Amino acid sequence: MSHRNARLTVHGRRILVERVLSGRPVAHVAAEMGISRPTAHKWVRRWRAEGEAGLHDRPSRPHTTPHRTHAAVEAQVCRLRTGRKLGPARIGPILGLPTSTVHRILARHGLNRLAWLDRPTGRVIRRYERARPGELVHVDIKKLGNIPDGGGWRTVGRTAGDRNRQATTDQRKNSTPVIGYSYIHSAVDDHSRLAYSEVLADERKETAVGFWARANAFFAAHGIGVERVLTDNGSCYKSKLFTQALATAGITHKKTRPYRPQTNGKVERFNRTLLEEWAYLRPYTSNDERTAALADFLHTYNHHRCHTALDGHPPISRINNTAGQYT
Repeated sequence: MSHRNARLTVHGRRILVERVLSGRPVAHVAAEMGISRPTAHKWVRRWRAEGEAGLHDRPSRPHTTPHRTHAAVEAQVCRLRTGRKLGPARIGPILGLPTSTVHRILARHGLNRLAWLDRPTGRVIRRYERARPGELVHVDIKKLGNIPDGGGWRTVGRTAGDRNRQATTDQRKNSTPVIGYSYIHSAVDDHSRLAYSEVLADERKETAVGFWARANAFFAAHGIGVERVLTDNGSCYKSKLFTQALATAGITHKKTRPYRPQTNGKVERFNRTLLEEWAYLRPYTSNDERTAALADFLHTYNHHRCHTALDGHPPISRINNTAGQYT
């Protein structure tokens, strides 16, 4: 691999070959370019044998590895990893292998990160992405504790936080109590990661249907026609009302397998981002203040926040770059 002080890059090798082909001696060209004659002959020889491809760097991996760990031992390492979720420091003593060898075996088989495995089965999680916006939208609900007026204990301490909680409950005895939970309903497009969320009072079927109607309008305003919706097996999503609402709009309803959050992983990861970059980003003095901050977070997420799955670009950039291709 070429480094920043290398005498020859791919461009330099091409110049070397051109000068030699012009009829000049290899030794003279090598001296001009500050390299040895064997090196110059090597690149000329590669160019004559392979053409332009021969001027590029090759991997340094050897063609054969006679001392590589036997396949049967590697299989035992993989079984201990997927079956018992053991790490290199635990597997090494069991099989009499160095920890570094076990780690190389796990990396070779794609098992070196437990986060890449399905914990119940030990199988490697297969990542996927739909080919166009709207082909699949992930929908989920995240339950979040409400904040009493004046702030909770994280903001003002235990004593004052308990006092604020009691005062807020007493003030709203005749209305919906603020102490309890809010339900963040979210929808994320599988291809572009464009997201829409609302903070609602419950997770009943009527609430879920109303949220989806507004989410569908949001996606339509960005030129996305939703074809499929993927949800978990929550009671509101299993209801006939929700399924009929999707069918009326010509949308297919898909459900995840039980206890398989990886299938709905894009919205699950979005829920975690919600907590880190909105709900727990800073202390809030009331539930209304936190709810009001959601709109700013969503704008930042969709229009400005870089996304690693989108080559460092925000979700809206993928919508803009592909506009008109999926009609």
